[in-house]
Amino acid sequence: MSIEIKAPSFPESVADGTIAAWHKKPGEVCQRDELIVDIETDKVVLEVVAPADGCLEIIMLGAGETVLSQQVIATFTAGVATATAAAVESKIAGTSQAVVDNAEISGPAVRKLLEENNLDARQIHGTGKAGRLSKDDVLRHLQQAQAESAKPSTVETPVTTIPSQIATISERAEKRVPMTRLRSTIAKRLVAAQNDAAMLTTYNEINMQPVMDLRSQYKGLFEQIHNGTRLGFMSFFVKAATEALKRFPAVNASLDGHDMVYHGYQDIGVAVSTERGLVVPILRDTDGMSLADIEKGIAELALLGREGKLSIADMQGGTFTITNGGVFGSLLSTPILNPPQTAILGMHKIQERPIAEKGKVVIRPMMYSALSYDHRMIDGKEAVQFLVTIKDLLEDPARVLLEI
Repeated sequence: MSIEIKAPSFPESVADGTIAAWHKKPGEVCQRDELIVDIETDKVVLEVVAPADGCLEIIMLGAGETVLSQQVIATFTAGVATATAAAVESKIAGTSQAVVDNAEISGPAVRKLLEENNLDARQIHGTGKAGRLSKDDVLRHLQQAQAESAKPSTVETPVTTIPSQIATISERAEKRVPMTRLRSTIAKRLVAAQNDAAMLTTYNEINMQPVMDLRSQYKGLFEQIHNGTRLGFMSFFVKAATEALKRFPAVNASLDGHDMVYHGYQDIGVAVSTERGLVVPILRDTDGMSLADIEKGIAELALLGREGKLSIADMQGGTFTITNGGVFGSLLSTPILNPPQTAILGMHKIQERPIAEKGKVVIRPMMYSALSYDHRMIDGKEAVQFLVTIKDLLEDPARVLLEI
């Protein structure tokens, strides 16, 4: 029985997607719910799995091609045995061969690559619709050919026959990789934030000694009581930011055209770095969360982010964002706004520095903090007072718990 494999239904905010990678080849046997293909959208990577035991029959869209919501991207044969799968693979190979015999069916970019590199289209496996060649297929074939030619030969060859350019090329190697949809979207949003907002940044420094002492004193007991959840610094910052957002509603607001939208809740996004780019999953209603709830939530979202399993719902909304460049060693930076939010808090590396304390010079673990904000919505006075509030709460952590 033949089944159409369709792209998932995209949310209204997502117009289309891109085929990121096929994990199965035509004719290859699949188990039910086994991953077949990844589809990358502007926000997340969606996984399409096998609907039943069987084999993939025909791939209609190759890697890098654009796909619409509910578009048919492949056909699948359910309930086939290995022998039948081999027959299907043979049939598909024949169909693909017939198609790629005529290179004219491919696009102009593919034909140009074939001509420039003196390649025979019949020797290249096409992953496009009905075996059609894509540019990625030709580039992949060239890379494989280069890798084969780079392997050491077992036949003795005179030194004079080795071109001198090989060493030069290997020393100045280049690799051209298309920008992913996620990274492209991040780039557009960051540029738009800088172009559209009247963005300013105010800085302060925080003495982290009280938080570090509290953490050192209770981290073992905390982990034991909360089933292995570790007590980090981020939960203190989230709680301090939540309290400060309640005191300064403009920092918790967003801009919608000419309207200023004030939110009566605190949904804080925590920036997570992944292989595909920076994503910002949201902790919902942080005002009602304990330190343990926050740490558990951050750990779960970070894991989903690294595995590429964050859903669009995990990243939609958010009234404020916290980003921590300190985990990578950043001492000071200027975070960029995450529209339509009007502010973002930047954490940095904790470093011991001499400071004046009660008339004496002492060494303390200090952290620079940065608040970037949209001056169209937030005045400088509010921004500075917001950052000072976070500083005061963290330098006296009891105030976080007492909400004073």
